Amino acid sequence: MAAELVDSFGRVHRDLRISVTDRCNFRCTYCMPAEGMAWLPRSEVLSFEEIHRIARVLVERYGIESIRLTGGEPTVRAHLPRLIELLAGLGVDLALTTNGATLRLLAHELAGAGLRRINISIDSLRRDRFAEITKRDSLDKVLDGIDAALEAGLAPVKLNVVAMRGVNEDELLDFAAFGREKGVIVRFIEFMPLDAQQAWTNEQVLSYDEIRDRIGAVYPLEPLARTSAPAERFRYLDGKGEIGIIASVTQAFCESCDRVRLTAEGAFRTCLFATQDHDLRALLRNGANDDELAEAVGTAVRGKWAGHQINQVHFIRPSKSMSQIGG
Repeated sequence: MAAELVDSFGRVHRDLRISVTDRCNFRCTYCMPAEGMAWLPRSEVLSFEEIHRIARVLVERYGIESIRLTGGEPTVRAHLPRLIELLAGLGVDLALTTNGATLRLLAHELAGAGLRRINISIDSLRRDRFAEITKRDSLDKVLDGIDAALEAGLAPVKLNVVAMRGVNEDELLDFAAFGREKGVIVRFIEFMPLDAQQAWTNEQVLSYDEIRDRIGAVYPLEPLARTSAPAERFRYLDGKGEIGIIASVTQAFCESCDRVRLTAEGAFRTCLFATQDHDLRALLRNGANDDELAEAVGTAVRGKWAGHQINQVHFIRPSKSMSQIGG
């Protein structure tokens, strides 16, 4: 029987997020600095075999139940279905977060390889605004990718929308209506201080209360039972689906967080806002056995802090942006 991956506060961790690449095919204004990114050399990125080995150790030794692949943009990694096959063989709940631009080409192949669920990041339904945010005129491709994911049987399909004051706050109802019509779950995410420009301010955050109240005033909602998942879920009273709100800033859920992360270069992180990495790549490439890998992970998690403490005077902003850490 597997041991539990428990930190000093008694939180059990069962969800592993793996960034398979730091590269992306978009240049979103809050993900990448204006001057662009310095990509990792290929030799510094974990191979599929290295990713699988770390994941296997965490599943076998600590009972990890779910794995989500992120980036950068994971679909730019060559032969991604092969990694899906490897990880699906571990018997976990396997999901992927993508910008959706290439899903028309990949959705059925990913589903056939064992992918179960998919999250698609999309911050505007308006073509001009979408192009302004992503620096790509690709909204039609992303919308077609959503259809492709549905056709491939990936379920549920969730849309991740970073809600930003002065940017897309006027689209809350548009997204709600889109989700109801398409049969997809829209998850609104409070804007977090992980933007590459390091220009985040609290005034830009569209809060949990504002999101819930604006949508609920038009489409009445009722809350669903809270789980360890980051989103607080609400069901439409007329039965036409649900939404989620991830309130990392105004209603932090650190006490129920069960996630750990592995970056593309093999750095193990116990929190999205962690200021310290734990180098598993070096262990792997220096011949560490499974016991040594498991102990390194366990030691890191036992040292996990209570929470990120955004908006507190002692909050320390991570030096890496979301695109470098993975979602």
